[in-house]
Amino acid sequence: MNLANHIITYHSTAIEGSLLSADETRLLLDADIVPEGKPICHVMMVKDHNSALKYILETASLKKPITVELIRFINALVMKNTGGICNTPLGQVDVSNGEFRKGNVSAGGSYFPGYDKVERLLKELVLSLQATMQMISPTDTEKQLNLSFTAHYNLVSIHPFYDGNGRTSRLLMNYIQAYYGLPLGIVFMEDREEYFSALRESVKKDDIQPVRLFLYKEYEKLSH
Repeated sequence: MNLANHIITYHSTAIEGSLLSADETRLLLDADIVPEGKPICHVMMVKDHNSALKYILETASLKKPITVELIRFINALVMKNTGGICNTPLGQVDVSNGEFRKGNVSAGGSYFPGYDKVERLLKELVLSLQATMQMISPTDTEKQLNLSFTAHYNLVSIHPFYDGNGRTSRLLMNYIQAYYGLPLGIVFMEDREEYFSALRESVKKDDIQPVRLFLYKEYEKLSH
């Protein structure tokens, strides 16, 4: 397994609260060695993310278009063993099956679109991504990266699921990067607070630029 895959899984799950270290993540994924004293839900979070990462790399290599179903399936893989049934006034939602939320949510002081807008917004996002991917030149790396960062921000801003939105959005970013044969981007655990701050600033200003600048900075760290 590519070492970069371990690193991506470690950082993406650590951002969401996993207590596994980078070495514990590597041993778990390479040798199925479960670290002692760590919550089983964190172990399963790591395994699920890695399964989703392998899936998006395989699917991107086949040049499959981004669809609503693809995004839902990525989320289902991310939440496969840590999701559960969420009871809402509008009925049950199986969080482990990529089902859309049936309630309104907020995080970090930001309120996301109403649940009744999720499906429409996600369809609009997918159509926009499909159209843009058809127009971008295979050699235009800057536009390819910009699209991956835009997809990440727009998906996390819609927040279509009850859980796993951040991991799913970062995997969508990676999907587009893999689709174009680019190195995969990472949001580093040590930059977690700056990441959330950039997201909040972009939401507050209704401007993707703060997130885009942050993600470019993270991407440049990979070459050092």
